[in-house]
Amino acid sequence: MSVRLVLLIVSLVSAGLMAGLFFGWSVSVIPGLRRVDDRSYVQTMQSINVAIVNPVFVIPFFVTPMFLAAAAIAEYRVGNTRRAWVLGVAAATYLFGVLGVTVGGNIPLNDQLDAFDLPSSQSESLRTARADYEQPWNRWHTVRTVLSVVTFAIAAVAATIATEDA
Repeated sequence: MSVRLVLLIVSLVSAGLMAGLFFGWSVSVIPGLRRVDDRSYVQTMQSINVAIVNPVFVIPFFVTPMFLAAAAIAEYRVGNTRRAWVLGVAAATYLFGVLGVTVGGNIPLNDQLDAFDLPSSQSESLRTARADYEQPWNRWHTVRTVLSVVTFAIAAVAATIATEDA
């Protein structure tokens, strides 16, 4: 198996894992959290914001665009320019649409919620904390979910493009 093929497969798997994670969150966790009271919501999200920072999430989250870019470069070097450009578009889509949205949108909201003093909070402050967080966070999450799925679809299209050595 060639390095190019390994890079293509790893890119697809990594992009697919991230798209699946974000999609799964959108269709299961978000609807479930809508059903809980404000204290449970804030407590759960604070807990998730800590738990998600682990190697099983962080590594594929950050390396997906690198794998896609490496696959694009490998294809370009052997003259598969159409596949290379499509993989490059997938890398850019993920970089700006998933990483960029997360770093610029979701993480600042996570930090804001994590700074909220849950033990000493009252119902009104809980309601405000949730309102300030939930809708904007879900909106940013929807954007990154859509663009993560688009990234995966673009990478899948790249995999179907005939190569010089096909």
